[in-house]
Amino acid sequence: MKLKNSLIALAAPFLMNAQNVMTPETLWTLNKIGVSAVSPDQGSLVYSVGKTDLKTEKNNRKNYFLNLKTNSASALDLGKKSLLQWDSNGLYAQEGAQIFISKDAGKTWKEFYTSGEVDNVVISPDGKKIAFSKEVTVEKVLGKDKYSDAPKSTAHIYSDLNHRHWDYFNEGKYNHIFVVNISDKVENAKDLLEGKAWDSPQRPFGGSEDMVWSPDSTQLLYVTKALSGAEYAQSTNTDIYAYDVNSGTVRNLTGSNKGYDVAPKFSPDGKYMSWQSMEREGYEADKNDIKIFEWKTGKVTNLTKDWDESVAGDVRWAQDSRSLYFTTAFRGTKQLFSVGLNNPKITQITKGDFDVNEIYAQNKNSLVVSRTDFNHNADLFSVDAKSGNMTQITEVNKKEYAQITPSKSELKMVKTTDGKEMGVWFIYPPNFDASKKYPTLLYCQGGPQSALTQFFSVRWNFALMAANDYIIVAPNRRGMPGWGTKWNEDISKDWGGQPMRDYLAAADYAKTLPYVDGDRMGAVGASYGGYSVFMLAGIHDNRFKTFIAHDGLFDMKSWYLTTEELWFANWDLGGSPYDKPTPKSYTEFNPSNYVNNWNKPIMVIQGGIDYRVPYEQGQEAFQAAKLKGLKTKFLYFPNENHWVLHPQNGLVWQREFFEWLKETL
Repeated sequence: MKLKNSLIALAAPFLMNAQNVMTPETLWTLNKIGVSAVSPDQGSLVYSVGKTDLKTEKNNRKNYFLNLKTNSASALDLGKKSLLQWDSNGLYAQEGAQIFISKDAGKTWKEFYTSGEVDNVVISPDGKKIAFSKEVTVEKVLGKDKYSDAPKSTAHIYSDLNHRHWDYFNEGKYNHIFVVNISDKVENAKDLLEGKAWDSPQRPFGGSEDMVWSPDSTQLLYVTKALSGAEYAQSTNTDIYAYDVNSGTVRNLTGSNKGYDVAPKFSPDGKYMSWQSMEREGYEADKNDIKIFEWKTGKVTNLTKDWDESVAGDVRWAQDSRSLYFTTAFRGTKQLFSVGLNNPKITQITKGDFDVNEIYAQNKNSLVVSRTDFNHNADLFSVDAKSGNMTQITEVNKKEYAQITPSKSELKMVKTTDGKEMGVWFIYPPNFDASKKYPTLLYCQGGPQSALTQFFSVRWNFALMAANDYIIVAPNRRGMPGWGTKWNEDISKDWGGQPMRDYLAAADYAKTLPYVDGDRMGAVGASYGGYSVFMLAGIHDNRFKTFIAHDGLFDMKSWYLTTEELWFANWDLGGSPYDKPTPKSYTEFNPSNYVNNWNKPIMVIQGGIDYRVPYEQGQEAFQAAKLKGLKTKFLYFPNENHWVLHPQNGLVWQREFFEWLKETL
C-alpha cells in the first residue's frame, strides 16, 4: 500500500499539468548551444545558439556575447565569421581564406592574416605565429593518381590496413600540422609531419584541441599516433609531441607510456602541462588518469592514480594553477570534481540527477559549465566551486520546454545474479499513472564501456521514448564507468556473459513492479547495445515481445574481419577467431550462433558508411530473421555512419522506431 501511494505522489505533478509531450519534430528543432570563445580574464564569453531547419537540414546560428559578472547576454553579429580563440591580443575569427582580429570584443574587425583554406587554426600567445592543419597527399592509392592516363578510374589500391576508418576510405591524404610566422606567406609554412602517413589532428574526431601553444610561444604541442597501416589498426599508442619553434626539433613528451596520451593543457602560470592518459596499449577504455608534466624539470605526476574511477570528461586548470577541475561519470550521472597538485585528493563538487559536461570558464569562485538531463538539452550554468550550488545562466529552449510535460526518472538499485548492486535508471511517461500498466523498453547501451548518465540525445532520447507512453529501463550493467574500475573492466572478454545476465536481472526486476506490463517488454539498443539485442533475442526465454537493433554486431567472426580499429576487437574479444583456443567471443558469446532460438519480431537498422560495424552485420541479421519466418524490418541509411546525423533521416528513424513498437509491442 505504501508503494502504491508513493507512486501516486510521484505522478501527481504530471497529472495536474498535462500539456504537450516531446515529438521527433520538436526534438530535432530544439535550440542547441555552443561556446565559441572565452575572454582571457574569464569574465565573458561568446556562445552560439543553433536551430535546425527540417526542410533544408541546415543549422541556422546566432551569436551572443555573455557578461559572466552580470550573466547578461547581447546579440553579436559575426556575419560569416567563425570564432577561433580569444586571448590577450584580442578575438580572432576566420572567414574563408582570411583571419581577422578584433580588439573590442567583436564590434570592429581588421585583417590579420591570409591563411588560405585551412582548418583548426591556433594563434600563438604572442600573436606572431600561426599553427593550422590541412590534408596532405602522402600516398598514391587512387588509380587516377597513380596512372595519369586513367583519369576516370575509380580504383583504390591498398597494400595495408587502415584503408578505411569510421566512415571514409583512405585516399592517401592525412591531416598534417603546419606552423608559419605571420610575417611570412602561408605557402612557406612548415609541415611538422612532412612525408608521414600519420594524422594530427587525429581522425576521425580530433580538432584544435590536438594543437596547443606553450605560454611563451616557443613550443607547439600536438597529438598523433606515429603509426600507420596494420600497426595503426592494432595500437592505441597516441603521444604528445613538442615542436621547438627556434631549433626546429621535436621531442616525444609521453614516449614511455604505450596507451592513449591526449588533451594537453598548460596551467595559467605556464609551469605545468596536464593531459589525460591511459596506460595499457590496445585497451581503448582503460582507466583514464590526469597526469601533469612539470615543464622545467620534466617530472611527471599521476594525480588520479589511486582514485577508483576513470576521468572520462572535460579537464580544466584552476586560475591559481594549484588544482584542476574535471567532469566524469559517477553513479549514473556526470559530475564536477576537483583535484589538487600538492594534495591529490579528489573532491566531488556537484550532486544531482543531471550531467555536468563541459567546463568553460572560472570567474572567481564559480565555474561556467554546460548541463543536461534526460528532459533538457545543454544550457550554461554557474557552479559555486565550494558548495556545488548551481545557477542557470541560459535558457535557450525556455519557450519550447514550457509546452512540454517532462518525464520523471529515478535510479533504482537492483540485485544482479552474482549478488552485486546495479544502478538502473527508470524513466516514466509524462502524466505517469501508477495505477496503469505500461509497455516497457529495456535500453541496452553501446560502447560497451561508455557511461549511461543523464544525457540528452537526438536519437536515443529517453524523454521522447517516454512521451510515447513507454517506461524505459536503462541498466548501468557491467562495463559502465562511474561504478568503480573493476565494474568498468568486467565486460572485456565477457560480452555475452555477466552483462547479459545483468540485463535480464533488470528486466526481471522491472516485471515485479505493478505499473510494468511484463507481457509487453521490448529490448532496444545500438552498437554494443545492438549486439546485446541480437544476443538477448537468442537467450531471453520469452522475456521480450519485440527487438530493435541499430548497427549491432551480429556475427563476431565476420565482424572481426571487416571492422577497422582492431585494437578494440583484440582486447575486448580476447583475440582473433583464429587464435587457439578460440575465444568465447566467437563461440558462446556470438549472437549468430543463437538464431535458431529467435522467436520474436526483430527490426534491424544499419548505416551504409559505418565501418566500425559494417553493413554486412545488419544485412546478415535481417536475412537470418526473414529466412526463419519472423516478422522483421530492415531500415537502411546509405549515407549514415555509426550514428544518424541527417535531421530528416533522424525523423524517419524515430517514426519507424515507434511504428514498429506500435505494431509489435
